[in-house]
Amino acid sequence: MKKVFVFVGNFGSGKTELALNTAFRAAQKGRTELIDLDMVNTYFRLSERKELIESKGIRLISPNYVCTNVETLSLPAEVSSAFDQDWDTVVFDVGGDPVGATALGRFHDDFMKLPEGSLQVLLVVNVRRPLSSTPERIMKLIDETVRNARLNITGLINNTNLAGETGADELQDGYTVLREVSDRTGIPVVCTSGLRLPLEAFMETSPEARYVGETLAIDTFLHRDWNSFIHHGL
Repeated sequence: MKKVFVFVGNFGSGKTELALNTAFRAAQKGRTELIDLDMVNTYFRLSERKELIESKGIRLISPNYVCTNVETLSLPAEVSSAFDQDWDTVVFDVGGDPVGATALGRFHDDFMKLPEGSLQVLLVVNVRRPLSSTPERIMKLIDETVRNARLNITGLINNTNLAGETGADELQDGYTVLREVSDRTGIPVVCTSGLRLPLEAFMETSPEARYVGETLAIDTFLHRDWNSFIHHGL
């Protein structure tokens, strides 16, 4: 049965990195398609790793005009291939804002035709980001995403991080916040992800398994040389 993963989350949540890691793992087992539906964020883009992605045998679909000087992106017709073609795994990377969620909502009827159990809509949360720093803000994000995307969130992912400064405390704080969100919404925490060493340190604190879900040590493929940006005044 085809598996479809939809990663939603606001800027800085790490959803694009998670989508990339998921696609790379899936490609080791079967035919995989990776679809970029982030219509707002032009910073961390899957298209910047197009050569690497395609070297893994993954088909990448990006918005029209991405990585060009054209500011207004549009959805390519090839998105329909996620539903029409015989993929083993399809991974969607979707912006966690009204524009991104609305782009996802355009394919509501196609998602509804998928076999029961094949679709997972996963909210990636980094509680170190202002828009998802409290249970109330996360629940507001859930409500907005569901309303605009017309799809229910099926799982929460704790991906709390401070980039290279991430430690076990970040994942612990994410765990505490998402535990409350899960209890109040009924949406399960299905995964806790992060760099290997902070993740291992967090698990040594013996967190309650049902608020951890699967543990996923991720590799980072999307980088920025901040010093060069500062040096050039960008």
